[in-house]
Amino acid sequence: MTRTVAREISVQIGYSLADKPEAAQEMLDSFFDKEYFATLGEENELFVEYPGKKQLQYIRKIVEGTVSHRDELDAYIEKYSKGWKLSRISKTALSLLRTALFEVIYLDDVPDSVAINEAVELSKGYEDIETVSFINGILGSFMRGERGAELQPVREADLSEESES
Repeated sequence: MTRTVAREISVQIGYSLADKPEAAQEMLDSFFDKEYFATLGEENELFVEYPGKKQLQYIRKIVEGTVSHRDELDAYIEKYSKGWKLSRISKTALSLLRTALFEVIYLDDVPDSVAINEAVELSKGYEDIETVSFINGILGSFMRGERGAELQPVREADLSEESES
Protein backbone atom coordinates (compact mmCIF):
# COMPACT_ATOMS: atom_id res chain seq x y z
CA MET A 1 0.00 0.00 0.00
CA THR A 2 1.36 3.40 -0.95
CA ARG A 3 1.37 6.38 1.33
CA THR A 4 -1.08 8.04 -1.07
CA VAL A 5 -3.60 5.25 -0.42
CA ALA A 6 -2.93 5.45 3.33
CA ARG A 7 -3.49 9.21 3.15
CA GLU A 8 -6.79 8.74 1.32
CA ILE A 9 -7.93 6.23 3.94
CA SER A 10 -7.01 8.82 6.61
CA VAL A 11 -9.12 11.42 4.81
CA GLN A 12 -12.08 9.05 4.65
CA ILE A 13 -11.82 8.26 8.35
CA GLY A 14 -11.50 12.00 9.06
CA TYR A 15 -14.69 12.55 7.08
CA SER A 16 -16.45 9.92 9.22
CA LEU A 17 -15.22 11.64 12.38
CA ALA A 18 -16.32 15.14 11.31
CA ASP A 19 -19.24 15.23 13.74
CA LYS A 20 -17.79 13.01 16.45
CA PRO A 21 -14.02 13.45 16.76
CA GLU A 22 -14.06 12.03 20.27
CA ALA A 23 -14.76 8.59 18.77
CA ALA A 24 -11.44 8.45 16.87
CA GLN A 25 -9.77 5.66 18.81
CA GLU A 26 -12.86 3.45 18.78
CA MET A 27 -13.36 4.04 15.06
CA LEU A 28 -9.73 3.26 14.24
CA ASP A 29 -9.86 0.04 16.23
CA SER A 30 -13.06 -1.19 14.59
CA PHE A 31 -12.12 0.08 11.11
CA PHE A 32 -8.88 -1.90 11.10
CA ASP A 33 -10.40 -5.10 12.40
CA LYS A 34 -9.20 -7.46 9.64
CA GLU A 35 -12.61 -9.03 9.04
CA TYR A 36 -14.36 -5.67 8.84
CA PHE A 37 -11.65 -4.23 6.59
CA ALA A 38 -12.02 -7.21 4.24
CA THR A 39 -15.72 -6.40 3.79
CA LEU A 40 -14.79 -2.85 2.80
CA GLY A 41 -12.55 -4.22 0.07
CA GLU A 42 -15.56 -5.90 -1.51
CA GLU A 43 -17.23 -2.49 -1.87
CA ASN A 44 -14.32 -0.18 -2.66
CA GLU A 45 -10.97 -0.98 -4.26
CA LEU A 46 -9.27 1.54 -1.95
CA PHE A 47 -9.63 -1.07 0.80
CA VAL A 48 -8.51 -4.16 -1.11
CA GLU A 49 -5.07 -4.23 0.54
CA TYR A 50 -4.86 -4.21 4.33
CA PRO A 51 -2.29 -1.64 5.46
CA GLY A 52 1.11 -2.85 6.56
CA LYS A 53 2.54 -1.87 9.93
CA LYS A 54 4.13 1.34 8.60
CA GLN A 55 1.00 2.45 6.76
CA LEU A 56 -1.22 1.63 9.74
CA GLN A 57 1.02 3.76 11.99
CA TYR A 58 0.88 6.58 9.44
CA ILE A 59 -2.93 6.44 9.17
CA ARG A 60 -3.31 6.42 12.96
CA LYS A 61 -0.85 9.32 13.29
CA ILE A 62 -2.83 11.39 10.76
CA VAL A 63 -6.26 10.61 12.22
CA GLU A 64 -5.21 11.04 15.85
CA GLY A 65 -3.21 14.17 14.98
CA THR A 66 -6.01 15.85 13.07
CA VAL A 67 -8.35 15.14 15.97
CA SER A 68 -5.99 16.33 18.72
CA HIS A 69 -5.01 19.48 16.76
CA ARG A 70 -8.46 20.10 15.30
CA ASP A 71 -8.99 23.52 16.88
CA GLU A 72 -5.62 24.77 15.62
CA LEU A 73 -6.14 23.32 12.13
CA ASP A 74 -9.66 24.72 11.92
CA ALA A 75 -8.40 28.15 12.99
CA TYR A 76 -5.96 28.12 10.07
CA ILE A 77 -8.69 26.99 7.68
CA GLU A 78 -10.99 29.81 8.83
CA LYS A 79 -8.16 32.35 8.68
CA TYR A 80 -7.21 31.49 5.10
CA SER A 81 -10.67 30.72 3.73
CA LYS A 82 -11.37 34.46 3.78
CA GLY A 83 -14.78 34.84 5.30
CA TRP A 84 -16.02 31.27 5.00
CA LYS A 85 -17.39 29.64 8.13
CA LEU A 86 -16.37 26.02 8.65
CA SER A 87 -20.05 25.05 8.47
CA ARG A 88 -20.09 26.16 4.79
CA ILE A 89 -17.15 23.93 3.84
CA SER A 90 -17.93 20.32 2.93
CA LYS A 91 -16.84 17.60 5.36
CA THR A 92 -14.68 16.09 2.63
CA ALA A 93 -12.89 19.38 1.96
CA LEU A 94 -12.38 19.89 5.69
CA SER A 95 -10.91 16.42 6.06
CA LEU A 96 -8.54 17.02 3.13
CA LEU A 97 -7.50 20.42 4.50
CA ARG A 98 -6.98 19.13 8.05
CA THR A 99 -4.89 16.23 6.76
CA ALA A 100 -2.68 18.43 4.57
CA LEU A 101 -2.19 21.07 7.26
CA PHE A 102 -1.38 18.43 9.87
CA GLU A 103 1.24 16.91 7.56
CA VAL A 104 2.78 20.30 6.80
CA ILE A 105 2.91 21.42 10.44
CA TYR A 106 3.68 18.18 12.27
CA LEU A 107 5.21 15.59 9.93
CA ASP A 108 8.79 16.40 9.03
CA ASP A 109 9.15 13.29 6.86
CA VAL A 110 6.54 14.58 4.38
CA PRO A 111 7.71 17.47 2.18
CA ASP A 112 5.24 20.36 2.33
CA SER A 113 4.82 20.38 -1.44
CA VAL A 114 3.93 16.67 -1.42
CA ALA A 115 1.35 17.07 1.36
CA ILE A 116 -0.33 19.92 -0.49
CA ASN A 117 -0.11 18.34 -3.93
CA GLU A 118 -1.58 15.09 -2.59
CA ALA A 119 -4.48 16.97 -0.94
CA VAL A 120 -5.26 18.78 -4.18
CA GLU A 121 -4.99 15.60 -6.26
CA LEU A 122 -7.17 13.63 -3.82
CA SER A 123 -9.75 16.42 -3.81
CA LYS A 124 -10.19 16.00 -7.57
CA GLY A 125 -11.72 12.58 -6.92
CA TYR A 126 -14.26 13.92 -4.41
CA GLU A 127 -15.00 17.56 -5.14
CA ASP A 128 -15.95 19.82 -8.04
CA ILE A 129 -13.31 22.02 -9.68
CA GLU A 130 -14.33 25.11 -7.70
CA THR A 131 -13.81 23.29 -4.40
CA VAL A 132 -10.49 21.89 -5.63
CA SER A 133 -9.38 25.46 -6.38
CA PHE A 134 -10.67 26.58 -2.98
CA ILE A 135 -8.61 23.87 -1.23
CA ASN A 136 -5.54 24.78 -3.26
CA GLY A 137 -6.05 28.46 -2.45
CA ILE A 138 -6.34 27.88 1.29
CA LEU A 139 -3.23 25.70 1.36
CA GLY A 140 -1.25 28.15 -0.80
CA SER A 141 -2.33 31.08 1.38
CA PHE A 142 -1.35 29.14 4.50
CA MET A 143 2.12 28.48 3.10
CA ARG A 144 2.64 32.14 2.19
CA GLY A 145 1.14 33.48 5.41
CA GLU A 146 2.55 31.06 7.98
CA ARG A 147 5.67 29.74 6.32
CA GLY A 148 6.56 32.77 4.19
CA ALA A 149 7.04 30.40 1.28
CA GLU A 150 5.64 29.81 -2.13
CA LEU A 151 4.89 26.22 -2.93
CA GLN A 152 7.63 24.51 -4.79
CA PRO A 153 6.73 22.10 -7.58
CA VAL A 154 6.64 18.50 -6.50
CA ARG A 155 9.77 16.70 -7.63
CA GLU A 156 9.60 13.17 -8.99
CA ALA A 157 12.01 12.06 -6.23
CA ASP A 158 9.57 13.28 -3.55
CA LEU A 159 6.73 11.30 -5.07
CA SER A 160 8.78 8.12 -5.43
CA GLU A 161 9.88 8.41 -1.78
CA GLU A 162 6.18 8.77 -0.88
CA SER A 163 5.21 5.58 -2.68
CA GLU A 164 7.92 3.62 -0.91
CA SER A 165 6.92 4.80 2.57
